[in-house]
Amino acid sequence: MPITLTVMTTFALVLGLVGCLSGFLAGLLGVGGGIIVVPVLYHVLAFFDVDPSLRAHIAVGTSLATIIPTSFQSIRAHRARGAVDGELLRFWGPFVGVGVVIGVLVAAYAPGEILTAIFAFVAAFVAIYMLFTPEGWHPIKSLPPKPQQAAMATGIGTISTLMGIGGGTLTVPTLSICSYPVRRAVGTASVIGLIIAVPGTLGYIINGWGKEGLPVYSLGYVNLGGMVAIVLTSLWFAPLGARAAHTIEPSVLRKLFGIFLAITAVKMLADVF
Repeated sequence: MPITLTVMTTFALVLGLVGCLSGFLAGLLGVGGGIIVVPVLYHVLAFFDVDPSLRAHIAVGTSLATIIPTSFQSIRAHRARGAVDGELLRFWGPFVGVGVVIGVLVAAYAPGEILTAIFAFVAAFVAIYMLFTPEGWHPIKSLPPKPQQAAMATGIGTISTLMGIGGGTLTVPTLSICSYPVRRAVGTASVIGLIIAVPGTLGYIINGWGKEGLPVYSLGYVNLGGMVAIVLTSLWFAPLGARAAHTIEPSVLRKLFGIFLAITAVKMLADVF
């Protein structure tokens, strides 16, 4: 598709709408916007005829970039409520960082279809967790020993970097399964999201530097125009979603999010296979 003023304006407006949707659903469902931004942005890029081999990388890289400013806002709010576990972060942080490095290296050589498949399979797993596990399900009575925690943190960093999501989508369920207080898990995950997003974004910029066929205003695999449009509108709509969440039963929210992820996973797997 030729790059014209009309195309650029349409692209910015569509991504602004993506930000509205991701911000509202993030506030409504209590999850990071990346799990919503990546699949929607992936299909927006397809609509604008972006090279199929680049779509997943751009969607993931741009999603990670959007997490940086929103994480600062979230961290401040959770710190004010004492919901950030500094001791856990001091141990988990370096291993999450190692996972991010692994994820960036894998993404540098993995074709777009692999990133799409990873996102779809993990989204399907989270959907199953949301749809079929009861509220407050804690099969493990406490956090495991440090070696297992190190493996968990590294895995979260790696998978989140490959998926373009912050810490919440994987960190909160993982900690909750281990009987960790959910409010503290959400607050701590906000910092983990920043640990993932900053080096992850830099990695996708470097990996995509000089690639042909990137959309206008791209810095490597990070589309700056898309990032700005998504961040501005998501920050505006997240509080609206949070207010709406207080009028809906938590169990209904879990089911809605699980259905959304299941549909997303099936659609993305269909694109791959």
